[in-house]
Amino acid sequence: MRRTIKLVKIAMMLALFAAPALAQSKECNDENKAAWYDTFLTNFKGERPQQKIAYDAAKLYLTSCPEDPADAKAAYMKNKFVIPFEKIIAAEEVAKQFDDAVKGAKYAEEMRLGKLVLATEPDNVKVYIVLGVVGLNDPSLLSESAQYAKKAVEMIEAGKSFAPLFDGSRDKALAQLDYAIAKANLSSAPTDALPYLIKAARFNSDLKKNPQTFLEIGTAYEKGPRAALTLEYEAKYKGHDETPESRLVAANINQMIDAQIDALARGVAVATVAADKKALMDELTTLYKYRNKSDVGLDQLVAGILAKTLPDVPAPITSLPNPTPVSTPTTTPSTTNGTTSNSASSKPVSTPPPTNKKPRRANHSRG
Repeated sequence: MRRTIKLVKIAMMLALFAAPALAQSKECNDENKAAWYDTFLTNFKGERPQQKIAYDAAKLYLTSCPEDPADAKAAYMKNKFVIPFEKIIAAEEVAKQFDDAVKGAKYAEEMRLGKLVLATEPDNVKVYIVLGVVGLNDPSLLSESAQYAKKAVEMIEAGKSFAPLFDGSRDKALAQLDYAIAKANLSSAPTDALPYLIKAARFNSDLKKNPQTFLEIGTAYEKGPRAALTLEYEAKYKGHDETPESRLVAANINQMIDAQIDALARGVAVATVAADKKALMDELTTLYKYRNKSDVGLDQLVAGILAKTLPDVPAPITSLPNPTPVSTPTTTPSTTNGTTSNSASSKPVSTPPPTNKKPRRANHSRG
């Protein structure tokens, strides 16, 4: 018991002596300034633990002493080390918060923090990729996400490394990025979305095996170029005798229908869920019979479609090879996903609602 009391007294005495010593260490005098500066010089070029020692010493110098424009040592520590070091520390903290947001699937935070990371790391392709695909998980971010996706595509195509994202697979990364750009435009500008959808579907990724991808390509054809051509036909030629000009527009409409048929056939071919395959086949059959007046050859088309390269968006037909009439489109409105639009159909053509969940989000952990 006496021993314990004695130890407590000793501790109290040490504390009393330590307090003045600590205060003394912060006094701005020549001895302390020299010690702080020497500690700074000894450590500021070292590794991070040493740099932290140098930073603490420099901060003691700068905060303990009044600002003096003539103090070259203080100016050197402040401008050449303290300010840059604080920026590095702040950037590292933002990067950590960004990583945490990615791991926690906090999509809005990913976007906010990712922008801050790029402010200090403008060539960070991994952050561009994460921001480029985050809109696939949060549609409210799609428009903004698409801009980062475009930059990420440029960086990947220029050879920037992005492993371990998407397992380092160039095809997987580019497929998701192009798909994000397409999705951002699919509703408002389906014609603009088409090339990106086609690019996404060509890469060796899960999108290539997903019937939803090809359903969206078909929808983009119907709501984009096919709808625009149909409106042109109705405005200029409906109710008038057939002319070379009207036949040319009809030919362009028909080639868009053919491209739509190609997309739906691919959707049927890759579908593995029976209900999905049937819904797509019903849609395809309706459109195929309208275009070809029968379903002869449809099964053969589906059976061999995946052996063919997914075609680009057809170039406009500018002249007809001969005066042989092509089938003139009618103007019965078609319904796509519940929305009525003017389409070249002999009867209403309805597109089944999406039958697959949106593509699963890849692992976006930073390398």
